[in-house]
Amino acid sequence: MAKKYYPNKICYIQDNASYHKDKNVWEWFKENQKWIFVKNLPPYCPELNAAESIWKYTRMQGTHNQYFDSKEKIQFTLQNVFRNIQKKPKTIEGYIHPFL
Repeated sequence: MAKKYYPNKICYIQDNASYHKDKNVWEWFKENQKWIFVKNLPPYCPELNAAESIWKYTRMQGTHNQYFDSKEKIQFTLQNVFRNIQKKPKTIEGYIHPFL
């Protein structure tokens, strides 16, 4: 999807999850550096990762104090939360405001 912005280069910001440091991942980044620039967040800085705020909202709206007895039920719940965000993006405005 990000390639559609080429020739404009995109900046991909990632946290320090171990799978982001995988040799194959970095080889792919190197092979595609003409259209993607990768920046790693500092370690142990979730406050700099906008996705953490969205997950906080998602947990509060969908999974907090809930028991899911199947993968399908949790997927359904998460899809509903994300659909609601898509329909009403202002619902998460306060969570992403520091990143704008």
